[in-house]
Amino acid sequence: MSSLVAYDDSESEDDPDQTEEGPSASLQTGSFDKKAEVRMFTSSKVTANPHSFTFNPDSSERHGNVSDRISPRPQPQSWIGTGTEEPEEHFRDPSAGTRGRTSSLRTLPQSLFSDGLKRPHRPVPPGVRPYVPKRQRRPPSVETLDPKHPAEPEPGTQTRESQILSDVSDKVKPFLSQEPQAAGIPRRLLMSLGGPQGAHQGPVNTVQWCPVPQLSHLLLSASMDKTFKVWDGAESGRCLQVYSCHGGAVRAACWSRCGKHLLTGSFDNTAVITDVQTGQQLVKCDNQFRVMCAVLHPSSPDVFLCGGFSPLVKAWDSRCCKVVKVYRAGIQQTLDLLFLRAGLDFITSSDCVSRDSADRTLIAWDYQTTAKLSNQIYQERFTCPSLALHPVEESFVAQTNGDYVALFSSQQPYRMNKRRRYEGHKVEGYAVRCDFSPDGSLLASGSSSGSVHFYDYHNARLLQSLPAHRQPCLSVSQHPVLPSTAATCDWAGEVKVWH
Repeated sequence: MSSLVAYDDSESEDDPDQTEEGPSASLQTGSFDKKAEVRMFTSSKVTANPHSFTFNPDSSERHGNVSDRISPRPQPQSWIGTGTEEPEEHFRDPSAGTRGRTSSLRTLPQSLFSDGLKRPHRPVPPGVRPYVPKRQRRPPSVETLDPKHPAEPEPGTQTRESQILSDVSDKVKPFLSQEPQAAGIPRRLLMSLGGPQGAHQGPVNTVQWCPVPQLSHLLLSASMDKTFKVWDGAESGRCLQVYSCHGGAVRAACWSRCGKHLLTGSFDNTAVITDVQTGQQLVKCDNQFRVMCAVLHPSSPDVFLCGGFSPLVKAWDSRCCKVVKVYRAGIQQTLDLLFLRAGLDFITSSDCVSRDSADRTLIAWDYQTTAKLSNQIYQERFTCPSLALHPVEESFVAQTNGDYVALFSSQQPYRMNKRRRYEGHKVEGYAVRCDFSPDGSLLASGSSSGSVHFYDYHNARLLQSLPAHRQPCLSVSQHPVLPSTAATCDWAGEVKVWH
């Protein structure tokens, strides 16, 4: 069965070697002219006379299957002929020696479509761009998603990791190779963080330097404006990242030991672990009470404690977001938490006082058994809003609403040192926090008057009273590497660095 294929050629050329009867005679006898075959299939448009070309389907020469390369195109009804009628005027024979508009129908043998016919290779003219497959075409802006071969950042650009978790601050680097110096008292204001636009919009409850020496230029602050921030507290003083993971006031905040995560507790009943670099919320735990204090376990970084407006203290495992231990006490709320002796036991501070004594103000707990070790640590009728552990000696201190800091032993039976008391500042019901210097020789405390008081730890003598803020100073943190450097915050939302 013959196949009808129409080809349109607008630029056919004459062949001087071919006569009018040449191709017709050779095709009628069953022999196919290979020279005509090459010219017919290498040309982009081939023309022929439907009455001059007659192929023998039983020809002994097989020329390949070209059905994959030549597909019949539908033609208008007036162009299709039966092969017996005479060609119309606008159909011209290529052997007639005319150039110009030509169009014809060709009847091809079925055997020509049964075998493959390869197109001869033509060299690419100079200046012509070769074809590139789509799979090999790749825009330069597409980034590699393979974690083994990440895309390199363009030169001149800074990633978030380089901005927040940079290697070492230029100001901190010289002190890393030196031996720790004796703690000093800051005398002047180094910088006020944030300015009018970047400052917190509410009271700042706590400030804390990053405990990792290489990242100790980072300063954490938590505020009642539902946010907590990380600052460059050593050089530029700018805010590096703002975290908005809570729907209520952020009451507690602390660094992880590696310096890459932050633990925060809020009045929205949740405790959250956040990635410092990306700001992504990693763990979120619902305590079903307002969280006022949260602390990480010193030897098990996946465990943390939460306390607040509840008689319960809950221990959470961040790997499964489940409560692993519950500590029950007949108290109204927990004000602060402090781990002792590598996490074997801890101290809770509450506001449970009676008219005669405060036998449940400070309670010692066994972490493993959840049993009370002692509830007769502090016998005076004052609440203790904050606690701090000495970095060297076996002792801890408790800030009291009696306008003094009490000293206790961190070993059983946790007795209070009645001969040493740090006085001279005001508390007046504020959650004023205190902090030790890295060598433990200085004790710094905030004050409701806005001043920062520095005490000699060994003799409890007041060394310096620094007028830092106009509003109550709620927290002070001494730098772990830089000598004579401290950060303070107040009830008005200001954060300052002193040197």
